[in-house]
Amino acid sequence: MKLGFVSAIVPELSLDEVLAFARAEKFSCIEAMCWPVGKAERKFAGVTHVDVAAFTRAKADAVNELCARHGVSLTALGYYPNPLDPDPEVSRRCVEHLKRVIVAAELLGLKNVNTFVGRDWTKSVDDNWPRFLKVWRPIIRFAEDHGIKIGIENCPMSFTKDEWPGGKNLMTTPVIWRRAFSDIPSKNFGLNYDPSHFVLQQMDPASPLKEFQSKIFHFHAKDVKMRRDRINDVGVLAHPLEWHQPRIPGYGEMDWGKFLSALMETSYRGPVCIEVEDDTFGKTLEGRQQAVRVAGNVLRTWIG
Repeated sequence: MKLGFVSAIVPELSLDEVLAFARAEKFSCIEAMCWPVGKAERKFAGVTHVDVAAFTRAKADAVNELCARHGVSLTALGYYPNPLDPDPEVSRRCVEHLKRVIVAAELLGLKNVNTFVGRDWTKSVDDNWPRFLKVWRPIIRFAEDHGIKIGIENCPMSFTKDEWPGGKNLMTTPVIWRRAFSDIPSKNFGLNYDPSHFVLQQMDPASPLKEFQSKIFHFHAKDVKMRRDRINDVGVLAHPLEWHQPRIPGYGEMDWGKFLSALMETSYRGPVCIEVEDDTFGKTLEGRQQAVRVAGNVLRTWIG
């Protein structure tokens, strides 16, 4: 397994600068963010390190030359919108841009694109299901045609008032994964696995690894701290940001030695990309870079 990080945490840096930082800190890979250029829709969104608009072979060659120069590879292209937004126009724009990301990944010679399936957060899983199939069956066929695997991150996207009550991402638990992979039985449809989202849901983060090992296409390393004092005050039915805190690996609830031991017992040997949403290191570029650095030092205990 190769150790890297998600580029969303350093939006101020160009791709060249991100790759240089990765090389300096002895990371071998990054997941590059590919949001449309413009205003961010939410925190950690709106970051563009590979602009896929009007992407060409020449642009792909230029990106690959940068990677070769720094000795740092791209694990995947990342774009995490809500393709099932109840506003049809928002949904359409998300799907069209996701297709551009898929085409760009093919031109770059990559195999993975990471995203969310989305959700109408005001409706149940069952009520979302017909639209999920209508939107996602064509996307997966498109990905198949371009030789790209789609890794769905298992984040509930249910943290604040505007995502309440159902969250903005449907594929959050094994029971939903089984149903989705049964209804869209494609080798190109899988997971970008983040164990911290299982901890948030009071679940064992290692519990689904063996069953879904063939569906884990990519891996995010993030941790979470459960604020028991706040849970005692507001309860788990309050908005989750009131009682939990994203942390870097080693600073939260997870036993990373135990978890990575379980991961090593599966067939997964892909990238492990650190995702930083931990404000305890500060909100400056230097603080966020330090968070990446510290998380890397923690995980290198188990990952070379």
